[in-house]
Amino acid sequence: MFDSDPQTDIPSHTRRQLSRSDFIPAYLKLWEKDRDVFRERVEEGLRVLEDCTVCPRDCHVNRMEDDLGKCRTGRHAWVSSYFPHFGEEDCLRGWNGSGTIFFSFCNLKCVFCQNHEISWKGAGQKVTAEDITGMMLSLQERGCHNINFVTPEHVVPQVLEAIPPAIEKGLKLPIVYNTSGYDSLHSLKLMDGIVDIYMPDFKFWDPGQSQFYMTESTYPEVTRNAIREMHRQVGDLKCDENGLALRGLLVRHLVMPNGVAGEEEIFRFLADEISPDTYINIMDQYFPDAQVVRKPDRYTHINRRIKGSELEQARRAALDAGLHRLDERRRRMGPLF
Repeated sequence: MFDSDPQTDIPSHTRRQLSRSDFIPAYLKLWEKDRDVFRERVEEGLRVLEDCTVCPRDCHVNRMEDDLGKCRTGRHAWVSSYFPHFGEEDCLRGWNGSGTIFFSFCNLKCVFCQNHEISWKGAGQKVTAEDITGMMLSLQERGCHNINFVTPEHVVPQVLEAIPPAIEKGLKLPIVYNTSGYDSLHSLKLMDGIVDIYMPDFKFWDPGQSQFYMTESTYPEVTRNAIREMHRQVGDLKCDENGLALRGLLVRHLVMPNGVAGEEEIFRFLADEISPDTYINIMDQYFPDAQVVRKPDRYTHINRRIKGSELEQARRAALDAGLHRLDERRRRMGPLF
């Protein structure tokens, strides 16, 4: 679908827009400009935990005292695992992997969640800010191309708390904020000038479908506003000479059976209200899981894998909407120099 450079095999939609040698992560620029900003944001984030409005659920519990709301996370975050991940987009995984830190629990309750052991049951262990700092530095030492916070919507204060000591100990990789899209504007603004790459899902367009499949009707509106704010902060996705992402917005959309997700509306929104240069990964890995397989009669419309024709229809809808930077796997990955 995309032209490739005959010498580098880098698709045209990920060709160099920034030089790796000249790139400085956003948080390092902010750190050098005004370190008090970090201190103030950490303090503000911890204050928010006392009457929690970290995410759009607005539970108003005192998480500093380990009172639990919808996300079931108290003062400290929980992490299920951290490792170099080779299953992410090419522009993130590269040849050494994306340095993923998977936070346990979630502020949504997707009935089809393929990570329900983590998001619903909270598999993992409680960690301190010092622990998260150590994870980031360990992933950097292992050669990962970025630090990829997975499902951070409900633990933004805890993430913020871990970044300054990581900077002091030499962190220098781009930070990826990998989210469901159900983020509060307040939390996103705390991350302004700190996150380099925002990677939200846009799961459902219709509030009724969102309520039925995720128990949250406000998801579409919240996600639209969140993506607007993310794009305001970082702009369109920019990559280096090796096709590795350095800064910008990357949107994921999981194709669902029978068109229940509303991809045509989602793609039109991205093209018309965000940017026609929005980089998007149209994902085909849906399969029935979690509550869908436990209650098949209730979730009949999504109780099967997607068809090839449904994937092709989604890709065509994206192109028809005016989007042209569709993620594809390359034949090879490796540094040019």
